[in-house]
Amino acid sequence: MAGKKATGRQDAVAAIIEDWARERPELDTSPLEVLARLHRTFLRYHAELSAAIERHGLAVAGFDVLTALRRAGSPYRLTAGQLADSGLISSAGVTLRIDRLEKDGLIVRERDAEDRRVVYSRLTDAGLAKVDEVFAEHLDNERRMLAELSPAERRQLARLLSKLERSIVASAASADGDA
Repeated sequence: MAGKKATGRQDAVAAIIEDWARERPELDTSPLEVLARLHRTFLRYHAELSAAIERHGLAVAGFDVLTALRRAGSPYRLTAGQLADSGLISSAGVTLRIDRLEKDGLIVRERDAEDRRVVYSRLTDAGLAKVDEVFAEHLDNERRMLAELSPAERRQLARLLSKLERSIVASAASADGDA
């Protein structure tokens, strides 16, 4: 059976698919083979990611802010709106994250010299050192998690996940148009 591991035990998704095949054989459960595995993989990845980042006294959300500021380049500063638009950070709670990082001495808030209404969050020297250290470890951790995939498999998986994301976005847009 395809879902059997070398030990003879099924993985959890294969067991779920087998149960549905028994209970509702008329249903095509093939989406579970991809999306249930993707979900389970994400949960495991997120647990590993969180544990590694939390060992440095950071939350994942704060780490996302620090990495967005670091990627911005010198002088490592962005407005709250720019942080929210940076890709991985939701606008809800940006201020709370900034408050915590500022309290920890990793960022400072600065007003724009030409427009005092504009407030930037900027990495401090301690914040720059922290994000550089933690991000390097983060990449090592991700490499460890991907160790059983060859470079070619990683590239193929990245292409397929990009295509999957586009498919999900298109599906959501299509569903919104049907409403």
